[in-house]
Amino acid sequence: MTDLLARADLRRLLADLPGVVDTPDRALALSLHAPSFPAAVQLVSLVAEQAEELDHHPDLDLRWRTLHLRSSTHSAGGVTGLDVELVRRVLALAGQVGAEVRDAPESFMIAIDCVDTEAVRRFWATGLGYVSFPDAAAGDTDLRDPNGRGPLIWFQPMDPPRTDRNRIHFDVVLPDVEAAERRVAECLAAGGRVVTDAHAPSYWVLADPEGNELCVCTASQDQAPAQN
Repeated sequence: MTDLLARADLRRLLADLPGVVDTPDRALALSLHAPSFPAAVQLVSLVAEQAEELDHHPDLDLRWRTLHLRSSTHSAGGVTGLDVELVRRVLALAGQVGAEVRDAPESFMIAIDCVDTEAVRRFWATGLGYVSFPDAAAGDTDLRDPNGRGPLIWFQPMDPPRTDRNRIHFDVVLPDVEAAERRVAECLAAGGRVVTDAHAPSYWVLADPEGNELCVCTASQDQAPAQN
């Protein structure tokens, strides 16, 4: 159960796990809303018992009645059968305390365009106190908050550098295409514009009224944002 799951196998397994998403930094995420704060605390205790039984411990973030859970197998560098089994058990536990699955969590990332990737990465790692997060699939290294709180930062090689927009943009990853299309429509209604939809439904590149860019991405797609 400790081998990395192939993307196709993981999608098949997640189809039976409502509200669970595979995040860009290779973890499973789930949000549960309990009927009361004591019920939410009880759920945390139940999850802890299962985590001890499996010897596999997720990150838990309790905000009043809502519990946010993230599970990843750090020794394998991604999602394994242990993570799937843990979230499966957590979903069953949620019913015991009357907790409901919230909409699938969104992911947020910061992308930095650069020519000298190593030099730029080193600066941001030092400035933010972030640590390297190897991305075996992309053959690259992202940066992550060692406390698991801040957004993932990834670096997009750019040669020659672009001068027609900001060198830093944001990525928001929605759980499916329908949610992404809805977010794009909302951004347009809020005064944004489409820079390109050539890669939809993997991602849309939008811009605010002054040209600052946002990539609206779908977690269900394999293609990662890559702008020209």
